[in-house]
Amino acid sequence: MNLDRVIAVRNSKTVYRDGDQCIKVFNEDFSKADVLNEALNQARIEETGLPIPKILGVNMIDGKWAIVSEYIQGKTMAQLMAENPDKADEYLEQFVDIQLTVQSKTCAGLNKLKDKMNRKISQAQLDATTRYELHTRLEGMPKHNKVCHGDFNPSNIILTEDGTAYILDWSHATQGNASADAARTYLLFWLEGKIDMAEKYLSLFCKKSDTAKQYVQKWMPIVAASQSVKGNEKEREFLLSWVDVVEYE
Repeated sequence: MNLDRVIAVRNSKTVYRDGDQCIKVFNEDFSKADVLNEALNQARIEETGLPIPKILGVNMIDGKWAIVSEYIQGKTMAQLMAENPDKADEYLEQFVDIQLTVQSKTCAGLNKLKDKMNRKISQAQLDATTRYELHTRLEGMPKHNKVCHGDFNPSNIILTEDGTAYILDWSHATQGNASADAARTYLLFWLEGKIDMAEKYLSLFCKKSDTAKQYVQKWMPIVAASQSVKGNEKEREFLLSWVDVVEYE
């Protein structure tokens, strides 16, 4: 396995290309359970028929866990938006269509989003009263079993030369409420400082899915609290600010 060509570096992993293979190598201290869960998620999503890179193996390389999958030749939607700002709206529309295709699928083997959120809210740096209110609100939300990507943003979509869109990074995939996943995407745009795009995205998602904007907004504090557990201090402060401003019924 040739690890000479680096194509991406993240906080806890490095991604390499070796011919038609993509090798994601995790840091030595990365949780084995999380690596195996990511590989399992991806294998399960393959079975839904969604266009994703196929898993080819899970290996140990120099004492580090690695996931090997197909290499997809193309550019991310984030790159294309940056290179073609005049087409940003067109790409955003396609982005929402892809997300709705993902959410049209079910996958019984995935972990439940609601369980994950309850666990994360319990770990959040919030007082007991706020945590109780968030748990209560989450329990009152409709229970769905749609495929939720968990980190759906333009950098996780690769468009090939023939226009096929491949969806990457299934480490956070769960089954649950599609509007919670939309709230997550909205907050991701905000975290990148793309507020205009966040608002356009939310309007498009609600229009195309026939969902009330207020319903997605009701998920915002729940999603923000659950996401505040990971990430750096600046992101945590931003996400917790979304919890602080909420008015509970």
